[in-house]
Amino acid sequence: MPEPRGKLASGTVLYRQVEDSVEVLLVHPAGNYNRRAPWGIPKGAPDPEEALEAAARRETLEETGVVVDGPLVDLGHVDYTRSKKRVHGYAAASPAGAVPKCASWEVDKVEFIEITRARRIIHPDQAALLDRLLRHLAELQTASLEHETDEPAA
Repeated sequence: MPEPRGKLASGTVLYRQVEDSVEVLLVHPAGNYNRRAPWGIPKGAPDPEEALEAAARRETLEETGVVVDGPLVDLGHVDYTRSKKRVHGYAAASPAGAVPKCASWEVDKVEFIEITRARRIIHPDQAALLDRLLRHLAELQTASLEHETDEPAA
């Protein structure tokens, strides 16, 4: 029997490098009652029997119009302190030339936001996903530098 998925969501932390900084794609929930609501990653509930990774890709497309076709890196999950909702996050590099737009009635803003500012405006319970993204990118950078020093000089 499939697990109940009412309090479960899956989404992507889509990122891009802009000069010396990292930007992440965040969405803002639509509706007058959400005027002061925090921003968040594009996310939503998986359909019955849908894999969390597939749900993350689908929700990103539905909310932002961006097709995430590259590899995803599992950032684990965060649990909301008040609602007990669990959000699984996956990091993905933004496709080159991606132009996000409000593709759903659920969101009224979609923007790439510099990660330091994003950390201030994202839902507090999702902030850990940004921290994990930065750790992942730092590990990639370290691995890349180590790989460069391992190659024999020509």
